Amino acid sequence: MRNATDSRCRLGVLRQRDFRLLWFGETARTLGNSVTSVALPLVAVVVLDTGATAVGSLSAAVWLPWLIVGLPAGAWVDRIRRRPVMIVCNLVAAVSYVSVPFMAWLDALTYTHLLVAALAGGTTALFFNTANHAYLPAVLPGHDLLEGNSKLQASEATTSVVGPGLSGVITGAFGAVAGLLVNSFTFFASTLCLTAIKVKEPAPTPPERNEGLRSQIAQGLRFVLGDRYLLPMVAYGALANFALMGYQAVQVIFLVRVVGLPGATVGLVLMGGSVGGILGAMLATAVGRRFGTARGMLGLQLLTGPCALLMPLTTPGAGLLFFVFGSFAVGVGIVACNVVLGSFRQVYCPPRILGRVVATTMMLNHSTIPLGSLMGGVLGDVMGLRPAMWVMTGLLAPCWLVLALSPMRARRDLPTTARAEPHTDTRPHVSA
Repeated sequence: MRNATDSRCRLGVLRQRDFRLLWFGETARTLGNSVTSVALPLVAVVVLDTGATAVGSLSAAVWLPWLIVGLPAGAWVDRIRRRPVMIVCNLVAAVSYVSVPFMAWLDALTYTHLLVAALAGGTTALFFNTANHAYLPAVLPGHDLLEGNSKLQASEATTSVVGPGLSGVITGAFGAVAGLLVNSFTFFASTLCLTAIKVKEPAPTPPERNEGLRSQIAQGLRFVLGDRYLLPMVAYGALANFALMGYQAVQVIFLVRVVGLPGATVGLVLMGGSVGGILGAMLATAVGRRFGTARGMLGLQLLTGPCALLMPLTTPGAGLLFFVFGSFAVGVGIVACNVVLGSFRQVYCPPRILGRVVATTMMLNHSTIPLGSLMGGVLGDVMGLRPAMWVMTGLLAPCWLVLALSPMRARRDLPTTARAEPHTDTRPHVSA
């Protein structure tokens, strides 16, 4: 009996068939994306012999859709059922990526084709992620969302560790373009899982009369920017992403040219952040239940955020532990925070505008990613690599204060609905 009980406790929400299918499909998909994050630039360099600017443009193409259609994506997702959106996104992404090895084998692959594939992959990822966040509450009840998000974040963090290594093995055995073929198969696997889910998704609430797309986008923006919990969360995410991408833009060059590590060792050192992310996803549910979702999250941020300042102290030999532990701690704090805030958003926001709220927060959070990368690179050239690491990690270390100074500092748990908050107007406009 004890073994059966222990097994049920360990499995948790994975005992629910529909969530298990969603989780398996999402894990397959994130593994494929992790492989592609290495395979796509490898194809550009190895097959097409492009330069650094061209490779950087591929990365920009993946994130560009968030800036262009991030806001209307949420409004569109709110108008239709979410699962069909996710299925279509998977199929479009699969076809886009499988076209690369196909054209390469025909000796007809061009950089333009690769750029279009990256743009298509980024666009489908935008719509898939927006729909996925809004779809999860249809699969899991509210009290299981924290654990469900924790499971999804843990699998994503795990695939971020496994994916680059798998991409290297595939490239060595079958060539660079084979990684994109593997990614296409993972999208098909995700689609099969989604089609097997039996839960009936509630019909979307139709827009009010004379409520156009622009009005719906504005509602999502006003709700986020006018809410006393969501606004500081968005500010924290934007600042943290700016600082994270700033030091990550120079960390490889820093480790190679300043610390003196060979390429193979750099990969192992950088795994620290991904391993920390796995632990953060595993801790999020337990910490939230033991200390409260608000109090526990703030405590983790206080303990882990300042550890970013260890990374610029890295030196050869035993000094590598500064970077490993610093990136590990940052990974724990960031991913645990993602789990808690993602779950909060899903239960707190009115269902009819959830897609818009998700798209708005993601767009605002992601908008600082290219800016942070550019700033890190410029500082590295102007000030030097170690000073650039100090500046960007110095910005990351105190980011948690944005959350600590918000209304959540006085709560044990984050609220479960906007309607329960006497000072929060649930109507989609900024409070007076």
